[in-house]
Amino acid sequence: MGDAEPDGAALQHGPWRNRIDLSSALAHGESFLSRAGFDRAPWTIVALGAGIAAWFLLPTSWHWLAWASLCLSCGLLGLALIGPSGNFPYIRQSLVVMTSVAAAGTLLVWGKSSLVGTPPIARPMVAVIDGTVLDRDEQPAQHRVRLTLATREPGTARPIKVRLNLDLARDRMDLVRGTTLKLRARLVPPAPPMLPGGYDFARSAWFSGLAATGSVLGDVTVLSRGGSDHDLARIQQALSQHVRANLGGSPGTIAAAFASGDRGAIAAADEEAMRDAGLTHLLSISGLHVSAVIAAAYVLALRLLGLIPWLALRVRLPLVAAASGAVTGIGYTLLTGAEVPTIRSCIGALLVLVALALGREALSMRMVAVGAGAILLIWPEALVGPSFQMSFAAVTAIVALHSAPRIKALFQAREEPWYAKLGRQVGSLLLTGIVIELALMPIGLFHFHRAGVYGALANVVAIPLTTFVSMPLIALALLFDTLGLGAPLWWLAGKSLELLLALAHWTASFPGAVTLLPAMGGGALALFVLGGLWLALWRDRVRLLGLAPAILGAVLLSATEAPDVLVSGDGRHVGITGEGRDLLVLRDSRSDFARDNLSELAGMNGEVRLIADWPGGECNADFCALRLDRSGRAWDLLIARGKDYVDERALAAVCDRVDVVIAARYLPRSCRPRWIKADRRLLDRSGGLAIDLDDANIRTVAQGQGQHGWWNPQARVFSVRPLAPDASRAPRPTGPTPRD
Repeated sequence: MGDAEPDGAALQHGPWRNRIDLSSALAHGESFLSRAGFDRAPWTIVALGAGIAAWFLLPTSWHWLAWASLCLSCGLLGLALIGPSGNFPYIRQSLVVMTSVAAAGTLLVWGKSSLVGTPPIARPMVAVIDGTVLDRDEQPAQHRVRLTLATREPGTARPIKVRLNLDLARDRMDLVRGTTLKLRARLVPPAPPMLPGGYDFARSAWFSGLAATGSVLGDVTVLSRGGSDHDLARIQQALSQHVRANLGGSPGTIAAAFASGDRGAIAAADEEAMRDAGLTHLLSISGLHVSAVIAAAYVLALRLLGLIPWLALRVRLPLVAAASGAVTGIGYTLLTGAEVPTIRSCIGALLVLVALALGREALSMRMVAVGAGAILLIWPEALVGPSFQMSFAAVTAIVALHSAPRIKALFQAREEPWYAKLGRQVGSLLLTGIVIELALMPIGLFHFHRAGVYGALANVVAIPLTTFVSMPLIALALLFDTLGLGAPLWWLAGKSLELLLALAHWTASFPGAVTLLPAMGGGALALFVLGGLWLALWRDRVRLLGLAPAILGAVLLSATEAPDVLVSGDGRHVGITGEGRDLLVLRDSRSDFARDNLSELAGMNGEVRLIADWPGGECNADFCALRLDRSGRAWDLLIARGKDYVDERALAAVCDRVDVVIAARYLPRSCRPRWIKADRRLLDRSGGLAIDLDDANIRTVAQGQGQHGWWNPQARVFSVRPLAPDASRAPRPTGPTPRD
């Protein structure tokens, strides 16, 4: 019995000791959160975003339900461990509130997708349709007008919304909102990504209600006229035409974009130079433009009303000035088209005005969180778009930088000579630009596969020039035009915009001005986001821990290599990398879209060469054959070019001697290459392919789609077993293989 007593004591006091250990761990966690500056508002919005992101990343409804259930279970478990008392408030908030909000984020975007998601048309078609114009977007630089119509799907009579390109030569000025028309059009479903990592237009169309896109064939017949001279779209169009009439050339197109949001007339060369110089954000009406307009209205109202002593003594001028800024900002947002990114910027600026009116700090991390939360509640799908990510990454970086005590002390106002003050302000702008570029570069590389290296330096000049010179001059010119005195101001505005364009072209012309990288994985971006949020939302030295995931993400990014073979989802476009600086392509496409996608996703900025012109390629009218040497292994590829009949037995004999076959059409089952047959049968299920020959690995578009509504629910995820080291020369395996 004596031997049993210690065991009984241990059993008796085990739970008690466990409670002590749990209490001690909770106390340490509570102390850490308190010292590190845990602020529930920003982290709650991070949790909301994590829940929304989980819905996009997870493939099926069962996964979405499992994720939401797991989040709620973790919250309930945390509540049970902590108990009903008021102890450990930080841990309670982090476990209970954040997990609940994460589950709510998943359910929120799932619900919106179910409510507003519009299935695409079943197949491409040419049809005669009747429709009502919902929107008109003039794009003279592309020699077209883009019309959005409400119509019915041919064959099913389902109400749908379609977007059509109309050749500028066939345009009519009475094709305005509300006009009912009849036309013949080629309609296609919204396109999924052309290649893995490419832009997913089908997802954007799903949430915006577009069921088809296409082009108008022939002339348009107007059935009934709509719109009015006071329609907001007509005012926007008239404003854009007025600006371009008073300011010609490229400066006029930029000024029209600033005044009305009309970017359609900007020349492709100017837009490319602005993009390569890191200045493309100036062309789209965003936070910078809305904030500048609202700030100008706020300051002007505050100063003018302050000149009236009677009013200044009886009225809270900041409140009146904030109301003036809000009205001005809303009007500018409506005038420039009220696109979703502009509305998001307006909401954020209005929240700043509310803070100013209440006497609170205008820019704080909580204010950023409130703005992001308001937007995600209305447009949860915006989370995965580059506009939301880049705008809030930039604002978060600015707030985090200038809230740091050492940065505050370095750049705060003080009594000093004017040249020292100017140097301090320039240094602040330069440091802010560098931090913003570091925050935006991973996002730009993920979405656009390119980043401007000298963007921070260019923005030091471009942002003040745009905010304090060009936009005020345009506004004054429009005001003085009412008196017929705007010509000198238009001339000055044109000179300032010429300087902006010269800066863009000069910056873009530098060697290495643009960094191109192949499509990076979502894991690397997630590490950058995690590291950036950790650096921004914690205080003191604990925030430096955020450097670890950011550095790991940079390592993964630097290790990203271009796939050896890129195949578009329709099989018509093939790109070959690894043969020098040039990208080898199957055909000389008339579409800049296809060529640019292949170059950007390959991370190559060299010339584009045809496989038929490459010394290592052998082509006839039907096929191209080539051999690629990768890591000591030779790979033989056969790529179809034409659609003419080919003898099946001859094709089977050739397929038997190659490793990879790629074709835009269905190939007979007798064609059995050693590794993979990427014909129409496979590509219909997999979408575009990125093939890495070194690792014998294939990435597909389907792997990132799951069962979301914008992707064909019957499409199955495609995978290929890795080859043995000598598999490219081994006998063909027997039995079913992934190539079939």
